[in-house]
Amino acid sequence: MMRAARSLVLVALLPVFAGCQLLNSKPVDSNAGLTRLQGELVSENGQLVFQPCVGQQRYMVSDGASTTLVQDATDMPVKPGKLFADIRGSFVSAKTAGEQGEVKLQQVYRLERSSAACQDPNFKQQTVHANGNGPAWEVQAGGKGLILKREGQQDLALPYVEEQIGDSRFSLSTEANNQRIELWVAPQRCTDSVNGSVQHLAAELRVNGQVQRGCGYFGGARND
Repeated sequence: MMRAARSLVLVALLPVFAGCQLLNSKPVDSNAGLTRLQGELVSENGQLVFQPCVGQQRYMVSDGASTTLVQDATDMPVKPGKLFADIRGSFVSAKTAGEQGEVKLQQVYRLERSSAACQDPNFKQQTVHANGNGPAWEVQAGGKGLILKREGQQDLALPYVEEQIGDSRFSLSTEANNQRIELWVAPQRCTDSVNGSVQHLAAELRVNGQVQRGCGYFGGARND
């Protein structure tokens, strides 16, 4: 009888142990094994080739995630400046010196015409960057606060609070000089109406309830 009782207790505890294992399991990192790099895109023989800002290795782009990079690069307005790209993917270097490696694309953060983006001194410190037009505005957010720039107005440097809303959406909010300032951000492909750049976030700047729309991207200090 004692053996039977002990067996019943062990069977009853099995679901409890299973529940504990589920609770203790770590969330899966969707970016495991992937690398984020910035650099220049060029077209060679109908194939996109990526040259990182740092290093000599070049990578043929394989768009296994079915992003819109190839079409966006084709449609990008022809203006002065290199075709800058900020991407995440699986990078495989060439085994032989001088040959091209391959990058299996997973995420496009930004695509734009720029000859200075690789030298942006603020990129690594930023968590979020957003901008819009009509009139022009820009938000640079980082670990020490945010800077709000607006056409015709003095720049504001302010602390902020970030709130996660769900579905990877979030907002940054602050109050200063009797003004309520909010930046609402959502994961959505967004095209700048002035320069044609493509960014991976849609953004709304709200100042005392007045809304201006724009685009945004994660800076180098954010690993989403």
